[in-house]
Amino acid sequence: MPTYTAPVKDMQFLLHEVLEVTKSDVPGYDELEPDFTSAVLEEAGKLASDVLAPLNPVGDREGCKLENGVVRTPTGFKEAYEQVREGGWMGLDCDPEYGGQGMPYILGTGVGEIFVSANMAFNMYQGLTHGAYSAIHAHASDELKAIYLPKMVEGIWSGTMNLTEPHCGTDLGQIRTRAEPQDDGSYKITGTKIFISAGDQDITGNVVHLVLAKAPGGGPGTKGISLFIVPKFLVNDDGSLGERNGVSVGNLEEKMGIHGNATCVMNYDEATGYLVGDLHKGMRNMFTMMNEARMGVGLQGYAQAEAAYQAAVDYARERLQGRAVTGPKNPDGPADPLIVHPDVRRMLLDQKSFVEGARAFTLWGAQLIDRSVRASDHDAEGLISLMTPVIKGFLTDKGFESTVLAQQVFGGHGYIEETG
Repeated sequence: MPTYTAPVKDMQFLLHEVLEVTKSDVPGYDELEPDFTSAVLEEAGKLASDVLAPLNPVGDREGCKLENGVVRTPTGFKEAYEQVREGGWMGLDCDPEYGGQGMPYILGTGVGEIFVSANMAFNMYQGLTHGAYSAIHAHASDELKAIYLPKMVEGIWSGTMNLTEPHCGTDLGQIRTRAEPQDDGSYKITGTKIFISAGDQDITGNVVHLVLAKAPGGGPGTKGISLFIVPKFLVNDDGSLGERNGVSVGNLEEKMGIHGNATCVMNYDEATGYLVGDLHKGMRNMFTMMNEARMGVGLQGYAQAEAAYQAAVDYARERLQGRAVTGPKNPDGPADPLIVHPDVRRMLLDQKSFVEGARAFTLWGAQLIDRSVRASDHDAEGLISLMTPVIKGFLTDKGFESTVLAQQVFGGHGYIEETG
């Protein structure tokens, strides 16, 4: 069974030799001394190797199940989530005002790669929560922030984003989910959303859905879209959980992969929702989460390639097959290891060079985000806005190609669950 080891040395090289983070004038970067970042990444690596990676095949085999309206996650996910939560990993780069540690986004990106490589399906639960946190932090009222952000940063509540509907995906101007204003300032949300990753689970006490819907008076297309917080459970005035909201899971999608993460059909039946930001400005507000998700998806592309490369290079060193063209390299054995063959080396080096370049690209992008947010650098904001879809599109396409190359190194064994 493949194992995973965090590439801490490679990350440290990029942070301190290439990007030279401690020499940056970005506020908070002076704290990113090599010993500190190494300690953080090493600890994340231990958690990934010892806890998350062993659960990856478990999640793939068991998947999620919908039982009596509640999603059940695979064996061990709940306990692993508690370890991640208790370690404070979810709030690593979140605002200290809401319980976060206030570390730069670039450090959270490095930790995110480690967790995604070890178990992407598992990490999506906390990854989507972080994206929802970011949107609420940027656009919601102080009252809503105070209610929801501390619990999300702590990890006892999770978050999602709800955009896609059965009849429309990218063309969100067609959405039919409606938001009807109420006398108390809340809204009643009615509609159906699909492809909602981490839409429900049994590992947190509440799920905070960010939902795009159309309120009256907004006009046609995306101009009429607003963004709402729609919690699974309503929250009482004292912060405790109240009655169940009118939101439910209609179905779980049967996917080709990431079985350990629940991809849900979400039904909203006059569910109580709370406006985030200005009315009819939902697309702009949701783009905070969408852009973070795009960066995260790009990271997923090369993080999966890293995991696949590690498995492939280990196999190539151990599998004995044929003799090297320049003469035996393992004369005492029946054959030489696969790694001596030129085409195998080419495939491995293609994977390695892509992963190293993709990691540098992504950490550079994370540095731009820090510069934009922490130093109010509008040029950095403009550049990362341009590069975010490039990071997502290029790194996922090439990341997929790299995982296919890793599978080719395995030959037929790459198509077998035990080894592939």
